[in-house]
Amino acid sequence: MRVRKGSARRRAKKRLFREARGNVGGRSKLLRTVKETIIRSRAFAYRDRKVRKRDFRALWITRLSAACRERGIPYSRFIYGLGRAQIRLNRRTLSELAISEPKVFDEIVEAV
Repeated sequence: MRVRKGSARRRAKKRLFREARGNVGGRSKLLRTVKETIIRSRAFAYRDRKVRKRDFRALWITRLSAACRERGIPYSRFIYGLGRAQIRLNRRTLSELAISEPKVFDEIVEAV
């Protein structure tokens, strides 16, 4: 007896269409276009999870650079001084300190 996909095919298509919901036009209505769209969206999602980390690191460095400049020390010398003073704080923590706790950040700059 010949086996047809039936309910399994319907389930698979439903899953694809559900993932493509919110796209415009054929990108959410036509199976072939939906497949292409999903492949591309997954690729972008994978790539941009990495890019987000880059973007945040750049933001923290920009904030630190501005905070250091206000206190009369270049960013590069500040980072070098952190290593020499054996202060093990990452850029995220340092940028948060510079914004929310300027007095603590001033002490760190003095130590550097």
